[in-house]
Amino acid sequence: MKRLFIAIAAICLLVSPCGAQTKSPYRTKSQLNKENAQLRSRVDSLMKELSIAKEQLHHEDSLTSEILGMLEHHDHEPKAPQIDYTPEVADSLLNEWYKQLSTMALDIEDEIDMDSVHFSSNVPDSVLIKRLKAINCFFPLPYNETVRNYMVLYTEKAPKRLAKLLGLSQYYFPIFEEALQRYELPQELEILVVIESAFNPTATSRVGAKGLWQFMPRTAKQYGLEINSFVDERMDTYKVCDAAARVLRDAYHIFGDWSLAISSYNCGPGNVNKAIARAGGKMDYWAVYDHLPRETRGYMPAFVGALYAFTYYKEYGIVPEQPTLPAMTDTIIVHQNVHFKQISEVLGVSEETLSSLNAQYIHSIVPGSSRPCPIILPVGYSNDFIAHADSIYAHKAAELVAPKVLESVAKSGSSSKSGSSGGRVTYKVKKGDTLGKIAAKYHTSVKQLMKLNNLKSTNIRLGQTLVVRN
Repeated sequence: MKRLFIAIAAICLLVSPCGAQTKSPYRTKSQLNKENAQLRSRVDSLMKELSIAKEQLHHEDSLTSEILGMLEHHDHEPKAPQIDYTPEVADSLLNEWYKQLSTMALDIEDEIDMDSVHFSSNVPDSVLIKRLKAINCFFPLPYNETVRNYMVLYTEKAPKRLAKLLGLSQYYFPIFEEALQRYELPQELEILVVIESAFNPTATSRVGAKGLWQFMPRTAKQYGLEINSFVDERMDTYKVCDAAARVLRDAYHIFGDWSLAISSYNCGPGNVNKAIARAGGKMDYWAVYDHLPRETRGYMPAFVGALYAFTYYKEYGIVPEQPTLPAMTDTIIVHQNVHFKQISEVLGVSEETLSSLNAQYIHSIVPGSSRPCPIILPVGYSNDFIAHADSIYAHKAAELVAPKVLESVAKSGSSSKSGSSGGRVTYKVKKGDTLGKIAAKYHTSVKQLMKLNNLKSTNIRLGQTLVVRN
């Protein structure tokens, strides 16, 4: 791998204007011929090195092959959207892609500029267009370069991730569909959760959004979700799905257009209204596209790409992985405080399963004494719980749910084992960052960033840690 990066970097420096050395304009023809011969020799040597490295990486990673292929044909395909392959960009793309593949999420806008990259595909455009038209969706599905890239990304570049997501969808989609039907909303909207959290109930964004549907604390409370020291209902699968359906319903009532309503879920109605105003009042997603926040610009194309992938995964030979969550569950209501460990050690159900099914209890304590609380159990365990309730509540109670333990949790606030619930957020400055870019990324202003960090100017330094929200 090191050999590959060195070769890419060297070639990019040779072909890049910024890598050219300053020469005197007064050179003889023989001098120029000599320099050209030296350059050709160096390029031939480096291309040989690159060829060896590429052979070693053959079949190891699809995006690596993609980038190498695009680099080799840089001069022969001028019309294709290209990335400026400086050594820094090549290195960043590869490393960020590998980092992304280590997570469940498919949203990679922070790692790859999907407006600029061009993925090759084993499927002709004509087939992709035909398949997209065949999807019976509640609004027209556009086909353009950005949408195409997401379609290819999800099906051909990340097939293992898609297989895992397809497996998880077997548990989560029926819950989402029930909520969508309750408010008479299109079923296809369930795909949004793939973009939001990749079915991770404890997913936490850099700005404090949390849960399957990535609610910010203020929006969560507006829609009736409780957040306190013991419970964060943004991670309650059933309640947050109901709340998300209501948010989407309200957004559609505002805009009367599903593309804009979906976009507003990501960046808020205010930002969509601003984009509409800047586009001269046009109520069309692609008309306002350039005026939307950067992360929102990829939201609709990602939705179309994920919908395509979930519809046609069989055509790519992708088999859903067996989900680790139980296919069937029961819900019981408790009226006493109980810890997951008490249930696990008495009934034999794993704490990991209990946490996955009941992620809203952020310290593994169900505060049933304060109000009736639901607990989701794998099917068959509910009868055992009822039969052994007294034993469960008594088991290690002095250790796990004693008054001093509960008091300590109450004093800790609403932070959880899965991350911040929306408090202080910081950002470490990277190469190429400006206050303006950071402000746009976190939906704040340059003035606010300067105030939070006591900055007298907009100058920032590499590696500096900035507070972006208190």
